[in-house]
Amino acid sequence: MDLSRFSQQVTDAVGDESRALPPVDQWDPPFCGDMDMVIKLDGSWHYQNSPIGRQALVKLFSTVIKKEQDAYFLVTPVEKIGIQVEDVPFIVTQWQAEDDGIVFTTNVGERFTLSSNHPLELRMPPAAIEAPDTTPIPYVCVRTNLWARLHQNVYYQLIEHASKRIHEGMQQLYITSEYEPFVIGEVPAE
Repeated sequence: MDLSRFSQQVTDAVGDESRALPPVDQWDPPFCGDMDMVIKLDGSWHYQNSPIGRQALVKLFSTVIKKEQDAYFLVTPVEKIGIQVEDVPFIVTQWQAEDDGIVFTTNVGERFTLSSNHPLELRMPPAAIEAPDTTPIPYVCVRTNLWARLHQNVYYQLIEHASKRIHEGMQQLYITSEYEPFVIGEVPAE
C-alpha cells in the first residue's frame, strides 16, 4: 500500500479539515490488506518503522481510524486498510476544567468533555508499561470503540484534584464531570 495514494484518498474523503469527523462508522468498504503502520504506546504513528513527522498527516489519519473486534483499520468510503495499535490509538495529553466538565485533549488535538458519552474506565495497562504492583489505570472513550490512555502527567494532575470515597470495600479516587463521578483509581480499603 502506497502511503501517498492512501493519504490522497483520505483527503478526498474527509475534505475540509474544519468539518466534523467523517462518518467512518457508516463506511464498510472492502478490506484491501494491511499497511506497515503502527501506533506506538506513546501515541506516535510510524510507517515502515519510521515516525510520521508531519503532524497534519497524523491528524488526518486519526479522523478515519476504526476498530472492529480487536483489529484497527484506516478507512475511506472505498478502502479499508489494517494497521497495528500497541495499546490504544490516542493519548490524553491535556485537560482543563470548563464550566461543570473536564475537557480532555488528545495527542492529535481532538477535544471532548468527560461524560456518559465519553466515559472513563479503569483497565490494566499493557505489559510493556506494567510494573509488578500495577493497578488498573484510566482510559477514556474518545469515539465509538476508540479509546485513549491518560498520559502519566495528566493522570497525576487529576489525582491532585480528585476526591476520595469508600465504595464496596475499595478506596476510590474520583473526579466529577457533567455532574457525574468518574473513578480514576482505586485500592482495597484498609
